[in-house]
Amino acid sequence: MDKTSFAESPFEGHPDKLADIISDKLLDEFMSKDPFSRVSINVMLTSNIVFIAGEISSSSYVDLQTLSKKTIKEVGYTKPEYGFDGDLIGVISSINEQSPEIALYIDSEGAGDSAIVVGYATKETDSFLPAPIYYANKLSKATADSRKKGIMPFLRPDGKTLIGIRYESKENFYIDSIYMFVQHDPDISLNQLREQITEEIIKKHIPKDILKDDTKIKINPAGRFIMGGPVVDTGITGRKIISDAYGDISFSGGSAFSGKDPTKTDRAASYMARYIAKHIVAAGWADKALVQIAYAFGMKEYIGFSIETFGTEKKPLDKIKSRVLEVFSLYPKDIIDILDLRKPIYEQTACYGHFGKDGLPWENTDKLEYFS
Repeated sequence: MDKTSFAESPFEGHPDKLADIISDKLLDEFMSKDPFSRVSINVMLTSNIVFIAGEISSSSYVDLQTLSKKTIKEVGYTKPEYGFDGDLIGVISSINEQSPEIALYIDSEGAGDSAIVVGYATKETDSFLPAPIYYANKLSKATADSRKKGIMPFLRPDGKTLIGIRYESKENFYIDSIYMFVQHDPDISLNQLREQITEEIIKKHIPKDILKDDTKIKINPAGRFIMGGPVVDTGITGRKIISDAYGDISFSGGSAFSGKDPTKTDRAASYMARYIAKHIVAAGWADKALVQIAYAFGMKEYIGFSIETFGTEKKPLDKIKSRVLEVFSLYPKDIIDILDLRKPIYEQTACYGHFGKDGLPWENTDKLEYFS
């Protein structure tokens, strides 16, 4: 085995990620006031304007304009010189109620959408995530934290990290390359920026044993990065589905997560698939596990289910599958209840990944006793 796998992690000020954050912030506000809210929100950001569109059926009221502006400022767009300022932008919304046909099927406990979902886990990191996305998210979040805490006040909100992991074998890997694109104020030189990001972010957050002397580290390789965010690049909800999940080392069901309440099977069932895959690996029944589930709109039963362990299984695949189906219910309503998804927990998923974070219900391994 000798290959390189990559993963990308956008900062929260990246236009697409900012759209995801606003979508999930609005969702959380509806869920906090009415846990049975039906929400499907899409956000588009461009120079000085936020567009919000979607379907919402709820007993609660949320001030979409005020909350969107507040969220933009929390991310860090607070100055006119950034070209996108939460106090100065306009917010346009077009919201309809959920379709009566969709509501009927959801009320009868059917799947809220047709979906193919995947969940993945691997033992190569403590979070059971593939190393590329794990370390890419780690560097991006550390950079944003340094900006927001004032440790690196010259940083601006936009940016992303791209990491390549070289796998020499199934057990051994190291970081082949790190590319970071970091928005910054005009009064810091590229050399200063590169030195501080390398010393304070990369070397402090990447283990020494996987950071080699010949690891390629490139900070803003194309040059200065002063203007960024929605003023130079339109952002839209749901355009970073691979970085939201597992990076290129695994698979994607193809659906976006943000802005959708848990009756949307493509979101809730993706979390269940991860929950199952993590149990399989955490129990030692396989070193890697990919869980795939398919649903058809309006149907209570899943229409497809499979588990792939890539030859790493320690138990027969038939036994793994049968045990999973004994322990975990895949009915859409049961998924919502088991994972307790009618809570305002979604904003924290909108950036730096939907998986691998402590405190999220699908990251628990509370059913390991059934895999002993």
